[in-house]
Amino acid sequence: MQTVRHSEHTLKTALISKNPALVSQYEKLEAGEQRLLNEAFRPHSDLFGPITLHSPSDWITSHPEAPQDFEEFFSDPHRKTPSPEKHSVYIQCIGLLGNTRSISEEYVKWLKGYCEAFFYGLTVKLLEPVPVSATRCSFRINDHTQNLQIHAGQILRFLKKKKPEDAFCVVGITMIDLYPRDSWNFVFGQASLTDGVGIFSFARYGSGFYSSHYGGKVKTLQRKSSSDYSVFDDYYVPEVTSVLLLRSCKTLTHEIGHIFGLRHCQWLACLMQGSNHLEEADRRPLDLCPICLRKLQSAIGFPLEDRYRALVRWVEAESADTPTVTPKHSREEHLGLPRPVEAFQEWKEWITKCLALLQK
Repeated sequence: MQTVRHSEHTLKTALISKNPALVSQYEKLEAGEQRLLNEAFRPHSDLFGPITLHSPSDWITSHPEAPQDFEEFFSDPHRKTPSPEKHSVYIQCIGLLGNTRSISEEYVKWLKGYCEAFFYGLTVKLLEPVPVSATRCSFRINDHTQNLQIHAGQILRFLKKKKPEDAFCVVGITMIDLYPRDSWNFVFGQASLTDGVGIFSFARYGSGFYSSHYGGKVKTLQRKSSSDYSVFDDYYVPEVTSVLLLRSCKTLTHEIGHIFGLRHCQWLACLMQGSNHLEEADRRPLDLCPICLRKLQSAIGFPLEDRYRALVRWVEAESADTPTVTPKHSREEHLGLPRPVEAFQEWKEWITKCLALLQK
């Protein structure tokens, strides 16, 4: 295992910068916020630690990138920032996220609530779910997994056409695996920063995706024409678990972070680290390091304490829209689905420590 460790001076410069205007901006933050952000360069901080690399296949080793400090982010003329006219994040569900429609609807509401807390201050809205056929995208069977895949780039074009006037971005989410081009095996997600659209799949986060017994395998693809999407009518969707929800929240917020202009983090253990495989994605924390947190705060303008409290409320709250069954409802209706947040408890304790430091 290798540790990526930067000097205190390097991390302090990455967070605060040497630009007098940005230094002044930092000094105007509340004392508690400065105290928390300063943990970035405090040796042996128990809140923010260095990045650890476990294999040559990890992202930083296999995808060398120039690090992005706060000054570079703030000065980027191409990054997009929410405005009063474009202040909404839209979520577009493609296909079902759960094995019944009611579970799928509940799952999307959980993700909506999580994004509202994570990107505190923005409005998050749900677009009406659509089947794969509505996107008119190409699809195939993956040669390695024998699972169905849909074409990410073509879905981005579909989302761009549907983008509402008040949208800062539109993100598509699906439980179907993605591929960006014929020569690629798969991709977790793909985004266009210029167009403010992204598509992300949670398929590989379900239990047993790589198993030979996975229920989504399709040995042969039989269709009458290129417009025959009937293969998706009864497509297998994995069981909704706490771990699957946690992984989905990670992916969704990481990728929306890219639309804000945050590049892959190379400073500290952070949600914005890149990941090449599921093991590496699971090692990433659920939240941002101080350097990336300052970037997001400067783009949206939230108070850190309010944001952390909103995240705690999301973990603690039961779903307000749990579906119910009456005799006239179809058998697809669900009796009730409490939000599975067991996997979030350790993270909640971490947020509590951050709040204590903010209020010290």
